[in-house]
Amino acid sequence: MREFLQEINWSPLWISLKTGVVATVIAFFLGIFCARQAMKLKAGAKAVLDGILTLPLVLPPTVAGFILLMIFSLRRPFGAFLMENFDIKIVQTWKGCIIAAAVIAFPLMYRNARAAFEQVDVNLIYAGRTLGMSESHIFWRIIVPAAAPGIASGTVLAFARALGEYGATSMLAGNILGKTRTVSVAIASETAAGNYVTAAFWVCVIVSISFVIVALINIISGKGMKTRRWI
Repeated sequence: MREFLQEINWSPLWISLKTGVVATVIAFFLGIFCARQAMKLKAGAKAVLDGILTLPLVLPPTVAGFILLMIFSLRRPFGAFLMENFDIKIVQTWKGCIIAAAVIAFPLMYRNARAAFEQVDVNLIYAGRTLGMSESHIFWRIIVPAAAPGIASGTVLAFARALGEYGATSMLAGNILGKTRTVSVAIASETAAGNYVTAAFWVCVIVSISFVIVALINIISGKGMKTRRWI
């Protein structure tokens, strides 16, 4: 076992962790921003915006990956524009891993943040306005703290989703060892190559991390469960 651990290439784990952290940061701020904007809309407009922002959650990841590939490919206008003007290449790079993971993780952050905002007592908002607080201060000083458990759960879920993303990542970033090969991509690659022991090792790693994440979600969102136990 020690020899196996010494021989294994650990880069997929580090790439997955780095990708998960950066993608979660992006999804966190975008999710909160979009959830805040959605709360200001009327029911019809909110339903349309919610449907658009939730699409990556219900679409097959490979479909989302294909759409991203069509956007950022060097053969497409936007991808060529980024390369020619800013020397930025997305396809088959770590940037592609981040974008794919962020797009797939974003709906979880957005929906959890919006649901948390909807549970905030409006009387707290009215009280803040009565005290002369600006809307920005009310949001960051009153609404966000009151919605903190839901936001925290969304953040952890977004990280878990970004960490385990495969379909969109493989489509946009590819499978380059030491560069874009994440744990999920490594599992598929090792299984296809017949290296079941290595694939099983990475499965154990991702299952262990996922278990810790689920435990964190339960701790964050289930503080009141002790008083609601069924007998």
